[in-house]
Amino acid sequence: MEPINNGFGGASGMSRSMEGGAAGGTLPPGLTEEEAEELRVELSKVEDEIQTLKQVLSAKERHAGDIKRQLGISPLSEIKQNISKGWQDVQSSNAYVQTKEKLGQWNESITHSNVYLTASATLDDISQSDAYKKTQEAFSQAGQMTSEALSTMGAAISQRIGTMRLGYNVHHSLSMPSMRSSPSFRSFEDKMGSIRK
Repeated sequence: MEPINNGFGGASGMSRSMEGGAAGGTLPPGLTEEEAEELRVELSKVEDEIQTLKQVLSAKERHAGDIKRQLGISPLSEIKQNISKGWQDVQSSNAYVQTKEKLGQWNESITHSNVYLTASATLDDISQSDAYKKTQEAFSQAGQMTSEALSTMGAAISQRIGTMRLGYNVHHSLSMPSMRSSPSFRSFEDKMGSIRK
């Protein structure tokens, strides 16, 4: 018995010379032995053709890949091109065009509605009012003052740490008295002492 190629490169459970038709040994109703044999031969031919076509397709795909490499077309550029073409197809589709037109109509009706125009005019009036301008100036000044204060505080902390480092001598690394005599440490110690009291 010779196995039939099922088109996937392997053998199927069927064979070319199946006696009696189906696996149970009986033919389907209305099918003669001759017709069954003809169908088996035709099936074998079709499966052989399928296998041949798969091999040809595989060879063509390899050849196309070689040509693309020679042209400098990378898989990434192909993906970009496919996405670009897909987006162009979406933009030219009826659904996209109709949706875009409908959104444009809604935008037009909203921006020309009385509610929108009234709200816009009210916001313009508020932004032109003296109270708004004073509040805006106050927030601007507060932001500048906060920024200056944080900058000054950062500089002071850096200076204090520098002073503490200068007061800390490597020869006296095992003794704390040299650090305690620094002005920064005394100031810190005084503050801590006043908190405890």
